[in-house]
Amino acid sequence: MLNDASGDQLAQIQELVDFLKRNNLTELEVEREGFRVRLRHETGARPAVAAAGAADFVSAGPHALAESATIPLPAETAGKVTITSPIVGTFYRSASPDADPYVEEGDLVKKGQVLCIVEAMKLMNEIESEVDGRIVKILAESTKPVEYGQPLFLIDPTPTS
Repeated sequence: MLNDASGDQLAQIQELVDFLKRNNLTELEVEREGFRVRLRHETGARPAVAAAGAADFVSAGPHALAESATIPLPAETAGKVTITSPIVGTFYRSASPDADPYVEEGDLVKKGQVLCIVEAMKLMNEIESEVDGRIVKILAESTKPVEYGQPLFLIDPTPTS
């Protein structure tokens, strides 16, 4: 299969592999000029989570978040868990424009519950909660771009019912 690919196509495939790893994607499919490639990479990595108030955010992959991309959070975040975007993409609060949002501020959430979608290159990546708790603040606006490591949600892991 790859024996039929030109050197230029192999270079493009390598670029896609690098993009896949760099952005912590698990799957990528691209079709250009009759050439189609589908890549899968199982990392076991989960969306990034960090305790609020930390100087830097913990990244979901091997790449550290650049200082220029660190977004300061309000002081009232002490004791809260910050869910950050594991990739660059478009933030969506619901599965479709006419669907209800996955969560609202004040909602109780369970670990593993889908909070939102971040679309990257036509792939919909569900972002799940890493903790049980209550959504304190939604930090991103639906249909707007988000950056790698950008805070998306603040969750209070010790809600009172």
